[in-house]
This record gives sequence, structure tokens and C-alpha cells, in this order.
Amino acid sequence: MDRIPQNFCGRVRAPNLGIGIGLRPVHFREIFATWPSIDWFEIISENFMCGGMPLRNLERILGRYPVVMHGVSLAIGSAAPLDWDYLNKLKSLAQKTKTPWLSDHLCWGRLPGARFHDLLPLPRTVEVVDYVAERAKIVQDFLEIPFALENLSCNASFTIDEMPEWEFYAEVVEKADISMMLDVNNIYVSSRNLGFDPKDYVSNLPLERVVQIHIAGHSDYGRYILDTHDYPVRDEVWEIYREVYPRIKGGASTLLEWDDRFIPFEETWKEALKAKAYQQQLIHA
Repeated sequence: MDRIPQNFCGRVRAPNLGIGIGLRPVHFREIFATWPSIDWFEIISENFMCGGMPLRNLERILGRYPVVMHGVSLAIGSAAPLDWDYLNKLKSLAQKTKTPWLSDHLCWGRLPGARFHDLLPLPRTVEVVDYVAERAKIVQDFLEIPFALENLSCNASFTIDEMPEWEFYAEVVEKADISMMLDVNNIYVSSRNLGFDPKDYVSNLPLERVVQIHIAGHSDYGRYILDTHDYPVRDEVWEIYREVYPRIKGGASTLLEWDDRFIPFEETWKEALKAKAYQQQLIHA
């Protein structure tokens, strides 16, 4: 399929939607009963692409809140060809939600005839940068909205790596001319597992491309940590958020991910609102 020529680029003037949380079915009853004064929701795109009750619930949310789409199965760095059936469904949902941008992960997860249902890290080489950037351009042009890639949490590196993680991430988004969906918890997780300073990561990113920030909790196993999204955000992650947020002109929409060991909606929202308190501290610092 030929690319549709567009003028999209990664240095977009994205709206700062404020503070949001991931929309999860476990919270639907509380949300529909109280219609809380939350700024916005993020959805996992794949959960709403097949219609039925999930889409009807989403339509109720769309009547009251901004919604941003975040995918988990594009697998942009895979050797398999782009899945045009998936991309057509994604574009159709994006037109329904009117998402201001759409994101997925800088990873691989498919081979021809096989899906691994995981977000697997890529070798950090010039060849892979070129390959992923070209595919990301195609995706953004086809979707006709700004497209952002999220940095992964990593627990291993490849022996053929030619550059640090932050350089690889920056090179891909710059070469593709797309946006960044920056996960500060993933920066911390990777820094612990791979042994680098998070400040080196942050100081070497084109932060003008950031349209959204993820915050989340993780599980600490001592020798390594995992991005599990089932604990409150740890102080070390908030410190990275304090580093990043003021360096993004106009700030960026901030989203709390909580995907397991769920707590009530009100407590989840209170955890997300800690980001607003940090933003206020930065204003008055």
C-alpha cells in the first residue's frame, strides 16, 4: 500500500490535557455512577476495536471526556510486514475517538505467522534505526494523526548494540519525524537493570517531541525490577518526572498506568493527582 503524503511531524503543538488515568473495566461502575472530574482517559486501542459492549462503554466515556489511544500490538520493529488489517481498524477507531495523537511501543513482537504478545526490545543499531523509522513514517502518514513511540522498560541488552538506549530512541523519532510518548517509570526500570544514570537518558532526548508522559509503579526484586503497573509510583520515578516535566514547553499530558492488583477508582485518581502537586511545586520553585 502506498503512503498517503501528509505534512505531519513529531514537533507538534499537542494539547496538554492535564492528568489522566488508564480506562479499565474494573472501574466502569464507579465512573458511570459518579462521572468524576478527571481530565482525560487513555485506552488500550485493541480492547475497543471489535465493537460490542466495550465500544458501547467507550461511547459513554467519549460523551464526557477526552480519550487518547495507546496500542500494544503494532510491534513496529518486527520483521513481519505491517498488518494493514490492524492499521485500518486502528484508524477507524481513531476517527471515532478523535484522539489527538496515537501511541505504541518501540519494540518488536511478531514474526511472519507468529505473534508473541509481548513488548520485546530491539537491537540498538543504525540498521534497526533506519528500518523502524521508515515503518513509523508509513504508520503516521496512513493514520493521518500524530504518531508517538514509547520507550520500553528493558532488562537486557544485545551484544551487537551500537548505542545507548536514549540515543536509539532519539534517533528513531528524529529520523521518522514522529512524537515521543515518554514513560518515566520505564526510564527508571531500565536504568536499574542496565546500569545507567536516568539523568543521562533525559538530558539526551529531544524533549520537544514529547506529547505525553506515563507514570507507573514497578516491582523491585533486588537484582532487577519489572514494570508491573501494580504499585504506587515510587519516589525515584517522581524525581525523573520532576526532571522531565519543566523541560517540555507547555508541559505534557500525564497518565497514570495501573494494570494489576487494582485499587478503587478514587484511590487510583488520588495517586494520579500527585503529578499535579509536583507540577505546582515546579511552578513555585
